[in-house]
Amino acid sequence: MKWSIKLGRLWGIDVFLHFTFILFLGWIAYSTWASQGLVPALSGVLLMASLFTCVLLHEYGHALTARRFGIATHDITLLPIGGVARLESMPTNPKQELLVAIAGPAVNVAIASAVGIILFIQGTPPPRQPANLLEGGLLWNLLRMNLAMILFNLLPAFPMDGGRVLRATLAFRLPFAKATRVAATIGQTMAILFALFALYHGHAPLLFIAFFVWTGAANEAADAEEDSLLAGLLVRDAMLTEYRQLSPSDTAQNTVQLILQGWQADFPVTLDGRLVGVVTRQDVVSALEGGLPFLPVSSFMRPTDRHCRPEDTLDTALNTLRNSGLPILPVLENGLLSGLLTSDNILETLLFRRTLARRLPPLLPS
Repeated sequence: MKWSIKLGRLWGIDVFLHFTFILFLGWIAYSTWASQGLVPALSGVLLMASLFTCVLLHEYGHALTARRFGIATHDITLLPIGGVARLESMPTNPKQELLVAIAGPAVNVAIASAVGIILFIQGTPPPRQPANLLEGGLLWNLLRMNLAMILFNLLPAFPMDGGRVLRATLAFRLPFAKATRVAATIGQTMAILFALFALYHGHAPLLFIAFFVWTGAANEAADAEEDSLLAGLLVRDAMLTEYRQLSPSDTAQNTVQLILQGWQADFPVTLDGRLVGVVTRQDVVSALEGGLPFLPVSSFMRPTDRHCRPEDTLDTALNTLRNSGLPILPVLENGLLSGLLTSDNILETLLFRRTLARRLPPLLPS
């Protein structure tokens, strides 16, 4: 994620801190120091750092459980609104999705239980000032916040974990796409109720949450519809077979001419029919901006190990394309380039598939 600082790598997953989180901590420290003094300010920063350690562990719960089902995690980023674990994909098996979704809140249950046991053994009463560390406020606040995270995350609405738990539970009896639509409808209904309550009581944070829930549910429903429309399609059903390709000896200027003469802006680079890299429009622009129009493609092409095969399913290839960070995905057959896959031709496939589904259901391509 852009504007993030890498904190490190734990259990094979990179952890990033978004710069807005640093601003958030700075704002808490300054506002608390200005109104209450230095010690409460330090207490507030320590409390928030401890809370987001719990958030990080929550995201690792999702990531490590997904890993057990062969799903990798690109990275985890901490934001002021929480954590984001970028999984390569969510499992479509209901049991697996249920376990991945519930793993995050389960971590918070474990943390809350451990903190509760410590407080019970110590006999520490609830403090009068929850943020005052000198009165045991850190542990009590951690307990309260982890309980709040459990309740919030288990709300049956996307994009919270509870929405995925609901979808997975429904998917045991319903098709995945229909289960998603039902769960999304429930989530959007909750969002409307949140918004009405927030407007009536003038509660701005709840209004933000309502918007967050509404858009999350809408996105999940759209993704599910997309997946259902792509079901049964292979890469060969949507790949481009008429395209230009470059050789490593072609120059930036040659590439500009190809861009201006045709529809293509991004090119595979091949040597004797074998893929050696990819050149995007931005790569060519960067070469020209550097005053190097005769620079060979081999000097600025992007080596890539991301590709697919004609017999791969289209939804799997789409995930590979998205995760590659490139605008094109080469299609290889017996080690040789046989086609290209782009977001545009997948969108066109979806458009025609959706139109056929509405007008001529019996004639849907398989």
